[in-house]
Amino acid sequence: MPKWLRRIRGAVGMGLIWAVAWAPVGLLIGEIVDPDGSLDEPWMLVGTLPGFIGGVIFSVVLGIAARSRRFDQLSIPRFGAWGAVAGLLVGVLPFVLGSVNPALPTWLPFVIIGSITGMSAVSAAGSLALARMAEKHALPASEDRAEVRQAESKAKRLP
Repeated sequence: MPKWLRRIRGAVGMGLIWAVAWAPVGLLIGEIVDPDGSLDEPWMLVGTLPGFIGGVIFSVVLGIAARSRRFDQLSIPRFGAWGAVAGLLVGVLPFVLGSVNPALPTWLPFVIIGSITGMSAVSAAGSLALARMAEKHALPASEDRAEVRQAESKAKRLP
C-alpha cells in the first residue's frame, strides 16, 4: 500500500475513533440544552462532527510535528499539546467560516473554542496511551514469532 494511502487511512481512522469518543459529549450537551426534547436536533452530531474533524486534523499535525519518531519516543504532554493545536484549529473553524450566528453572546465562542481545545488535548494524550498499551500487547513481528516458536518447542522437549 502506498505511503500516502496509509496516511489517509490513519487520519480517517483517528477521526473515527475521536468521533466515537466524543459522541457522548454531544448527547450530554443535548440533555443540558434540551432536557425535554422539544428541539429536533441531532445532538450526537454536536460531538461526533468536531471529534472526527479534530482527529483528522490531529493526524495531520502529528504527521508534521513527529515526522520520523516512534510512539515510544514521544511524551504524553507533547502529544496533548499537539492535540490542543488541532482542537484550537477546529474550534476556530466555524467562526472563521462565518457559520455562527452573530447574535450569540460574546462569551460563547470562548467556551466553544476552549472546550474543543481541551477535549482534543485529552483525546490526543489518550490516543498515545492507547497506542502504547496496544504496542505492549501486540504480536511479535514475523521474524520474532519464528524465534518464539523455536523457544517453545525447545521448552516442550525439556523434561
